[in-house]
Amino acid sequence: MEANFSLPTNATAPAVQAVSAGYVALDAFSYLVMAVTFVLGVLGNGLVVWVAGFRMARSVTTLCYLNLAVADLSFTSTLPFLTASKALGRWPFGWFLCKLIFTVIDINLFGSVFLIALIALDRCVCVLHPVWAQNHRTVGLARKVIAVPWACALLLTLPVIIRVTTVPQAGGRTACTFDFSPWTRDPAERARVAIVMLTIRGIIRFIVGFSAPMAVVAVCYGLIAARMRRQGLLRSSRPLRVLSFVVAAFFLCWCPYQLVALVATVRIRELLGGVGSDLAVAVNVTSALAFFNSCLNPMLYVFMGRDFRQRLLHSLPAALERALSEDSAQTSDTGTNDVAPPAGAEERAV
Repeated sequence: MEANFSLPTNATAPAVQAVSAGYVALDAFSYLVMAVTFVLGVLGNGLVVWVAGFRMARSVTTLCYLNLAVADLSFTSTLPFLTASKALGRWPFGWFLCKLIFTVIDINLFGSVFLIALIALDRCVCVLHPVWAQNHRTVGLARKVIAVPWACALLLTLPVIIRVTTVPQAGGRTACTFDFSPWTRDPAERARVAIVMLTIRGIIRFIVGFSAPMAVVAVCYGLIAARMRRQGLLRSSRPLRVLSFVVAAFFLCWCPYQLVALVATVRIRELLGGVGSDLAVAVNVTSALAFFNSCLNPMLYVFMGRDFRQRLLHSLPAALERALSEDSAQTSDTGTNDVAPPAGAEERAV
């Protein structure tokens, strides 16, 4: 179904002779989650893009979360295509949208996890090296650094750009999936190539697209916690609290899918052979949960501030501005002040 799978791009659960009530319930649940994710994700992330991009003064923090919102907005905008493809059991939108939609999906899913790791690194630098951050942490530098996660995401999406296309299947249906036929015309050899390539893809996705960024976040949090505990400031940084909830939501939503996808990668031969319907159902359900993460971040930005109910009732954009802004004592994003802050202020500049 999704380009993030280790399975064919729009693979659905293999047909079973007797569809259990449990499968029907889980399938309906996945549709419901995807519909909710689309509505809340487009509205919420669109609002974040508007507030962070047009209403707020540009800072390193707002720039980071603006890029994260753009990634989530772009991804959630593709969900109607994925839902329709899943419901129909085929790809009805043609070759161009097949390649475009799954290219957008891959770039933004990779980009979002890389951006979360980058934001964690930024927080770590602010805590461990406040003087350097005061003098060098500028919006101009942030723009250049943020280009790196997007470039890496584009590089990792090249297999989709090159090999994902519409492929005719039995029964006159069309699938949007990887096509390895240009490499070989022999069916047995083509199946072997598909197994090898999809296995490599699945391993890379688990390590580079999940485990490594989460390891970076864990190391950064360990360093930040150790430093701030010594200074008694562990709960004093709003940007750190926002990041903590963003990371926790990402991990809880994506970890089940990543584990199931890793198992699917190990059992890719069975799945391509049309067996393993239980695993295909698990992939569908956990992927819907993973997608739900794309609509959570705007709600976290709003509800992280004090008195969020009053802020929500009076001004939702104002609540978003407060959640995405730097602390008043935060290190300067402009980098115009070349004088190091007093020693006592260095530890509070987080």
